[in-house]
Amino acid sequence: MASSLLLSNPFLTSPHNPNNLTRRQQPLTLRPSSAFTLLSLTKPSNNNNNPKFLKPTVPFLGFKKFATRISTKDADTDTSVPPPLAGEDSAAFELGKQKVSSWIYFSLILGVVLCVLDVAWIDNSTGFGKDFISAVSSLSESPEVVMFILILIFATVHSGLASLRDMGEKLIGERAFRVLFAGVSLPLAVSTVVYFINHRYDGIQLWELQSAPAVHQLVWLSNFISFLFLYPSTFNLLEVAAVDKPKMHLWETGIMRITRHPQMVGQVMWCLAHTVWIGNSVTVAASLGLIGHHLFGVWNGDRRLATRYGEAFEAVKKRTSIVPFAAILDGRQKLPKDYYKEFLRLPYLSITALTLGAYFAHPLMQAASFRLHW
Repeated sequence: MASSLLLSNPFLTSPHNPNNLTRRQQPLTLRPSSAFTLLSLTKPSNNNNNPKFLKPTVPFLGFKKFATRISTKDADTDTSVPPPLAGEDSAAFELGKQKVSSWIYFSLILGVVLCVLDVAWIDNSTGFGKDFISAVSSLSESPEVVMFILILIFATVHSGLASLRDMGEKLIGERAFRVLFAGVSLPLAVSTVVYFINHRYDGIQLWELQSAPAVHQLVWLSNFISFLFLYPSTFNLLEVAAVDKPKMHLWETGIMRITRHPQMVGQVMWCLAHTVWIGNSVTVAASLGLIGHHLFGVWNGDRRLATRYGEAFEAVKKRTSIVPFAAILDGRQKLPKDYYKEFLRLPYLSITALTLGAYFAHPLMQAASFRLHW
């Protein structure tokens, strides 16, 4: 360093020195390289006539404590190991804990629900489904408008009842509210799906990409992956059928590590894939309605979970994201080394099998919808 260090020391002058007439402090010029000289100047002298100096302070005397604090802090904030779960382990299924009687009840309830749905809604001779579609269709001659209205009705009822869940369960109980919720939502969902199947090629053709290379493979893969996102909340089918007492779950593992709202992500993927494949105005209207409904569900779902779980939800929210992989990329979500094992579970395998089955059953679903003439 080119600069000098000036030390003003009153004891460096002597009254017996004839050259020192004013006894003023004389500047002593030291360079940083003269550190040992500085220490020797401040070392206590054996001469009793000279004033005693304080013992020199060794630089960085507190370094050991400082380093200890830093290492302790690093240990406390170590993010190499995932933190303990604040929510629930998704898709946890232990065969040994399953009761045969519960699954018998589930099968019976499912059969009864399907029979009632067919008689009360689907069958044109006895049900109200056709009348409902006719009433909505009378509002407009445009299939795009009718498609959008059907989705709007379903979304209003579905999200509205979900918002009233806490109050409804207190009034009539968890199982009764689940029956009410499913009994109203299921017929509306069936009507919307059937109308889409029957009118998906109506409207204005905007583009034609079905013969383009690799489009079919891309659409098929997108649809397949979308179902893995779409159905994370059906891990406990016994709760869906109200065999077990229904609960509002705060899932945290599995697909939830990728996105906190997998149903929204799956619906967006499904809509984009079908819109690219079909390429007309009816599909665009359906996609806009479905995506809008699920975007509202993102806000509404977070609000309901925050009300129900409080700090536990805030902890899950901090280490998850709405946008897929965002929390993983910015370091808020630490994936376990054996993360893949969270997908090697019976519910995910069941969803995979059902997705493949639904793909191969497309002709059957289309034929059944055509026979209804909705």
